[in-house]
Amino acid sequence: MIKKVMVVNGIERTLIVDQEALLSDVLRKQLHLTGTKVGCGTGQCGACNVIMDGKLVRSCVVKMKKVENLAKITTIEGIGTPLNLHPIQKAFIFHGALQCGFCTPGFIVSTKALLDENPNPTREDVRDWFQKYRNACRCTGYSMIVDAVMDAAKVMRGEISDQAIEFKTPADGKIYGSRFPRPTSVAKVTGLWDFGDDMGTQLPEGTLQCALVQPEVSHAIIKGIDTSEAEKMPGVFKVVTHKDVKGKNRITGLITFPTNKGDGWDRPILNDEKIFQYGDVVAIVCADTLENAKAAAKMVKVDLEVLPAYMNAPAAMAEDAIEIHPGTPNVYYECTLNKGEDTKPIMAKAAHVVEGEYYLQRQPHMPIEPDVGFAYIDDLKRVVIHSKSIAIHLHLYMIAPGLGVEPHEIVVVQNPTGATFGYKFSPTLEALVGAAAMATGRPCFLGYDWYQQQTYTGKRSPMWFKIKMGADQDGKLLAMETDWSCDHGPYSEFGDLVTTRGAQFTGAGYDIKNIRGVGRTVCTNHGWGSAFRAYGSPQSFFASESLMDELAKKMGVDPFELRYKNIYRPGATTPTGQTPEVFCFEELFDLMRPKYQDALLRAKNGSTETKKRGVGVSLGVYGCGLDGPDTSSAWVELNPDGSVTVGNAWQDHGQGSDGGTVTFAHNTLRPLGLKADQIRLSMNDTSLHPNSGPSGGSRQNVVTGNAIHAACVLLLDALRKADGTYRTYDEMVKEGKSVKYEGSWTTPSTHMDDNMQGAPFCIYMYALFMSEVEVDVTTGKTTVLKMTYAGDNGTITNRLTVDGQVYGGLVQGVGLALTEDFEDLKKHTTLIGSGFPFIKDVPDDMELIYTEYPRKDGAFGQAGVGEGPLTAPHASIINAIDSACGVRIRSIPAYPAKVLAALKSEKKAFDVSDAVAGGYMSQGGIETLKK
Repeated sequence: MIKKVMVVNGIERTLIVDQEALLSDVLRKQLHLTGTKVGCGTGQCGACNVIMDGKLVRSCVVKMKKVENLAKITTIEGIGTPLNLHPIQKAFIFHGALQCGFCTPGFIVSTKALLDENPNPTREDVRDWFQKYRNACRCTGYSMIVDAVMDAAKVMRGEISDQAIEFKTPADGKIYGSRFPRPTSVAKVTGLWDFGDDMGTQLPEGTLQCALVQPEVSHAIIKGIDTSEAEKMPGVFKVVTHKDVKGKNRITGLITFPTNKGDGWDRPILNDEKIFQYGDVVAIVCADTLENAKAAAKMVKVDLEVLPAYMNAPAAMAEDAIEIHPGTPNVYYECTLNKGEDTKPIMAKAAHVVEGEYYLQRQPHMPIEPDVGFAYIDDLKRVVIHSKSIAIHLHLYMIAPGLGVEPHEIVVVQNPTGATFGYKFSPTLEALVGAAAMATGRPCFLGYDWYQQQTYTGKRSPMWFKIKMGADQDGKLLAMETDWSCDHGPYSEFGDLVTTRGAQFTGAGYDIKNIRGVGRTVCTNHGWGSAFRAYGSPQSFFASESLMDELAKKMGVDPFELRYKNIYRPGATTPTGQTPEVFCFEELFDLMRPKYQDALLRAKNGSTETKKRGVGVSLGVYGCGLDGPDTSSAWVELNPDGSVTVGNAWQDHGQGSDGGTVTFAHNTLRPLGLKADQIRLSMNDTSLHPNSGPSGGSRQNVVTGNAIHAACVLLLDALRKADGTYRTYDEMVKEGKSVKYEGSWTTPSTHMDDNMQGAPFCIYMYALFMSEVEVDVTTGKTTVLKMTYAGDNGTITNRLTVDGQVYGGLVQGVGLALTEDFEDLKKHTTLIGSGFPFIKDVPDDMELIYTEYPRKDGAFGQAGVGEGPLTAPHASIINAIDSACGVRIRSIPAYPAKVLAALKSEKKAFDVSDAVAGGYMSQGGIETLKK
């Protein structure tokens, strides 16, 4: 230990520090400056950025022995305050350059350092800076951040006033459809929005710190767990194993379809009989400090009999594969799609027939904030669990039987959440911290490091697709045949549901009268499958949108015009036989066509002998909601001062439920003349709020938007006097009228039948993507130069939110197409190793075009937006690679080595079999796939 004086945010602070301690820990734990966030913990994400002696440093990798005495340190707390925002903070709010807000303080500190050094940067200077200092954002797509930096620089140079970057309510007072900033913005840009780890520093004395015991194997029988040595370690309060769990010790997978051959009870809370995947947890060490907990966790001895690990669907489907869950076949669900007439005779007569096999990888979600949560027993003897859950009511019911308590004995609360992109649709640590708190009787805190985040939480389920299309002489699609296998990892929750997406979205967007298909869910020992933005559709559209290009190439026609010929028009139906609720594709294509023609000309003129440019297009469709009837509820309450409070469980993980809630309430309650700041929020606690359903499937803007509207209409009706004026709070109380009303709304949707026919969603999102790329034919490296998106999301609730969701989705599409994977358990466990797209890995040139076809089932004509932008941008990039250099990549990501191999091959393609032979996916089972 040593005394060290630091000048922090202009104030001298005297501290006693461990020389080996990290600067980030000293700032957060000793000075309680929690605005400095720790994400990756390895200096790769920039969330922990601070300025030290005029230089930007990543505080999570700076040890105190490297910090000079009297070092001058500026954290986010020293840049501006809620009552005195810095122009940089104002610009971030104005441009919507924040979503979940976890990386925002790091970006703002980084921006301050940049503008101190270079007051007049170009956009490329800004991008170079963020690339150099590894500022990573998974939400925004970066473009709005650069916009904010450029405007902040103008204010600081005196070229514009700071009033120019402040939101002004439209003259009519209406914020619906405006660029109204999300209400949590000020807290996020000042570092005062407390995420889970920040809340962990505020827990009461006696809180236990948890460390997990995770055997580093993918498949094994557990023969014994010896905790005796660990229990003797310093500071250890208890080592919790499956023997301490009172209930079934299982998380229910909530089987969706009765034809599922499993029972849904396949996922242990604490593994007791087998290890099913790398990262499974056999014990939780609860100790006084995290350091003591981790040290003791290493002393737990687990006796294992290692079994063959089936790391992909073909391997698990092989004839000699053992059942991963004894008694349940590895192929545990199958669905059959039958639309129209038998396709075989139609294919036999079709003028043009194409077929192909495609593989989309196990995409990691990669939020900057790792998973974190805590639990305690409250004064009512309830188990209260705080986490990043985006499905608090659903998770309550999924974990209660396993913990051995009734649902009313559990409360689940969502903490401010640093993004999830869907992985928290599944419970991760909720049951673990619940079991620890129940076993110890003490508050228990558990935070994953980024390695645990990668290895233990769910991933996008990989899919293998075989697809065949037949068209007439003019290119009109006549029939389609599909066969797909979904690798859902070892745990079945939502596995059957994601598999049905292959039936719903393969070939969607086109009028295909006759379809036959079969899909299956396969249990494997690789990372378990969880929801990921656009859930099941990127796999589907990669297959059908790639094959559409291959059909166009075979016919010698333009792929854009071939699509235009076949898009939804009146009389068309979806793959599930549903009539689309709007027909917007024709206008979207007409808007895109001149831009496509300009892009082709740019590609032709910009190509060189070694760098070839190309243009690719694709379309995407996604439904808003959970399949079939989908319900949400919300309440609204009039307050004594005339304001209102809206309560719901519209869980926010960056998509903007705070702004959405305010906007729907404000628009419905406009007769009362309320300002936006008179609408207060009460959200995301199962003991206080009705079930609004999970925040996934782009459902909340539609379903909870309608529920908020319904609740507000009930309040308005109660307030309205006979003369058309409205009662005050005091008048309501005097007349004995309730001042609180709950509204609900259910989608007019139907479940699909045994042939996968039906109307599972009442509202869809529609998108058209165009990518311009450059391929270096000497290295195989692909660079995306520009992306153009034309989409319809109904009437736009908030333009800032929609722009941010689209930019973010497009950038995730770049990663999906070119770099992102979670296949190698050693290589793919860091941000850089798993292919995270940093700012210079994606284009700054992204153009967004919207049409707004009102949806009759939206409260104000709205649809959703979050999933649409990630349905198929990756397919447009892969198509653009073919356009540029004439090679077809059928197994993604399209690493440079894959593109180079395809360029050198006679077939000018990189297929699934090439990926296996080249070591890009785990060996085993490829012959099963071919059969």
